[in-house]
Amino acid sequence: MVRAVRTRVPRDLKVTYSKRYTPFAHHILAEGPKPELSEGRELLKVHNPATGTVLSSVVVASENDVSRTVRDAHDVYRMGSWSKMPTIERSATLNILARDLEDAVPMLARMETEQTGRAIREMTTQLSRLPEWLDYYAALLRTHSDIVAPTQGALLNYVKRIPLGVVGQITPFNHPLLIAIKKIAPALAAGNSVVVKPSEHAPLSVLEFAGLAANAGVPLGVLSVLPGGPETGKQLASNPLVRKVDITAGTQTGRQLGGIVGSNLASFTAELGGKAPIVVFDDADPEAAANGAAFACFIASGQTCVSGSRLIVQKGIYDKFMDCFMKKVESIRRRMGDPLNPRTTMGSVISMHHLNRIEKMVQRERQGSGKILAGGERMKGKSELDGFDFSKGSFFPPTVIEDVSLGDELWREEVFGPVVVVKQFLDEAEGVTLANDSQYGLGAGIWTENLSRAHRVADAIESGLVWVNTHHRNDPSSPWGGMKESGIGRENGVEAFMAYTQSKSTIVNIASADETRTVQDWFAEEEEEPTSEVQPKRYG
Repeated sequence: MVRAVRTRVPRDLKVTYSKRYTPFAHHILAEGPKPELSEGRELLKVHNPATGTVLSSVVVASENDVSRTVRDAHDVYRMGSWSKMPTIERSATLNILARDLEDAVPMLARMETEQTGRAIREMTTQLSRLPEWLDYYAALLRTHSDIVAPTQGALLNYVKRIPLGVVGQITPFNHPLLIAIKKIAPALAAGNSVVVKPSEHAPLSVLEFAGLAANAGVPLGVLSVLPGGPETGKQLASNPLVRKVDITAGTQTGRQLGGIVGSNLASFTAELGGKAPIVVFDDADPEAAANGAAFACFIASGQTCVSGSRLIVQKGIYDKFMDCFMKKVESIRRRMGDPLNPRTTMGSVISMHHLNRIEKMVQRERQGSGKILAGGERMKGKSELDGFDFSKGSFFPPTVIEDVSLGDELWREEVFGPVVVVKQFLDEAEGVTLANDSQYGLGAGIWTENLSRAHRVADAIESGLVWVNTHHRNDPSSPWGGMKESGIGRENGVEAFMAYTQSKSTIVNIASADETRTVQDWFAEEEEEPTSEVQPKRYG
């Protein structure tokens, strides 16, 4: 029986990158030739998007790596070292991992900043909460109960939740470790073997976490990480031993992978694109709403699926609100600098390729109906805050565009950058109509002091998440997922745990032997000729 052993992770702000990271998998950690020593291995260079420098080289998982890792994960699952471990012991291991993760937060936050370009204060705050997900699902293991289903007759029907087997997870670059742990925690708690394919832009922190998990007592082969690009994700999703695939990605990717997963009759959860509306009503406090909207729009440089990218403001408050909002935008822009500077407000976007895409979308709007009020072009020159050279990295300023047409690209399509479009509305009905004018339905925000309106509008908005007088709040217990083209299924909460399990119904006859002899004899010889009114025997 595998028992968790407490390890200590040094509280060290220094990050030492290996010359080359390797996939974290059972067979690779075992004795034998290491991938970094093999000839012809494909390498993935991980860049710091704020400086353009190479952080590390990562060995890309080959097709054979994917196949073998899934097979090993399946074998470990069937052996039961984790899947059949008493739930109390699994819970204890997750608690130990949570404490070790707490100790590692300073190191991991710096790593996240360097591989994503996001501001260090964002990453430190975000990562400091991640142990909560492990603690939540550890607690759920101790409090979750199986059920006894009501039946007819002398039968006992108990229903257990059992793991699915091997599950595949494909995670994005914008919140590399947050989104990975949101998926990993319930999957591990349920007893599955987990294989993660992190973003090729930001795999390092997920690889580090897998090492923490092994040190905390999670058996090798139960949690594997296979770096690579889209092809690696397809290979993982198409493996018939993978019984569930959970992805966070763009909507088009979700469609493609969903078709692959469906052909294997496996389960599928997908958190996909978004175009979140922020609806500000006349009775909102202008300053509070402006501060909240700025957070919704520009946290993570706008690279979140719930980014407040459509700002819908009622006419009566429009001028006051926009005055406060534009001052906040200017403040954010003025205090941008080195992402590792704790005073920096906003970091870079993930890559030069992504920067070019954002800039082209905004530039096309110059030919349209919208008016650019702030930003609109990539950042060059030196930071006012600390002299950091923006021209070396992928920096785009907070950008605000007023009065785009409803059919325009920037109104309808996800930018995934610090770009927000602003539009006025007259009454509540128009505000709701504009909010729902999107193929997406992941997140939305409402700002109002009217309690009745808050509940009424929240109910009317077609979105899996609605925040009132706040935004982007997240908790392990709160379901997270979208409507319409924003995906299927939910992360977080009991729903996520249940989605990583399947029910197993056991029905036991508890009748006496004499009663069983009679009731169970379906083919008993009848003493009399059957009449036209035959009464059926009851089974159950």
